[in-house]
Amino acid sequence: MQAIFTVIAFIIGACLGSFLCCQARRLHLRIAKNKKLGSRSVCLKCHTKLKWYDNIPIISWLVLKGKCRKCHKKIGIGEFISELASALTFSLLSFNFNFENIYFSIVFIIFIINFLFLAIYDGLYGELPNFNLWLAIILAIILTVFNFSLPHLTDIIFSVAILGGTYLILYLVSKGQWVGDGDWLLGTAIGLVLGSPWLALVTLFLSNLLACIVMLPLTKGQNHKIPFGPFLIAAFIIVMV
Repeated sequence: MQAIFTVIAFIIGACLGSFLCCQARRLHLRIAKNKKLGSRSVCLKCHTKLKWYDNIPIISWLVLKGKCRKCHKKIGIGEFISELASALTFSLLSFNFNFENIYFSIVFIIFIINFLFLAIYDGLYGELPNFNLWLAIILAIILTVFNFSLPHLTDIIFSVAILGGTYLILYLVSKGQWVGDGDWLLGTAIGLVLGSPWLALVTLFLSNLLACIVMLPLTKGQNHKIPFGPFLIAAFIIVMV
C-alpha cells in the first residue's frame, strides 16, 4: 500500500513541479517585462504551442533531450530539475503523511508547495517574491500553533533566531551583498516549522554544505551571486524527512 501511495505522490509531485515552473515564468514575465503568457504552454524561443505529449513531466524533457521539438533550441534544465525535485519531495514526504491530523497535513502540503515555488523562482531568477515569502510566514505560524506548547516556546524562539536571525544579520552587515533580503524571511519560516534549535543548526549547516558542493565548481574563478533559497529549502526538506 505504501509503495502505491509513494508512486502516486511522485506523479503528483512531478505534475506540480511542471505547473509551478510554468507559473514562475508567467509571474516573472508579468513583473519584469509586463507581459503575459497565454493559457497554453509555449516554447519560450519560437513561441510554438506545445502538444500534450510534450508536456508530460520528466518524460517529455528526457525524450526531447531538453530541446524544443520544432526549433530544436534548448528548453533549459530548470524545468527538468523542478519536476524531478518536486516529485522526489512528495514521494519522500509520503512516508510521513499524517492521516490522523488531516488539517495539519493539508496546511503542511500547501506550505511545501509554496516553498517549492519559492525554490523554483529563486533558482530561475535569483529573486524571492514577497507575496510567497509572507504566505510562507503565515502558514508557518499556523503550523506552529498546531503543535504549540508553552515549554516548547523557547525552542521555537532559538530556532527562529538561528535561521532567520543569522541571515538577517548577514544581510544587514553586508548590505545585501552576501545574502538577499528574502533569505531571512525564508529562514524565519523554516525556523518556526522546525521549532528546534538543533534541527535549525543542522539545516543551517546542510544548506551551506549543499551550496558549496553544487555551486563552487560552477563558479570557480568567477565573481557573481548565486541564489541561496533553493539550497535552504532543500536542506529543510531533507531535515523534515
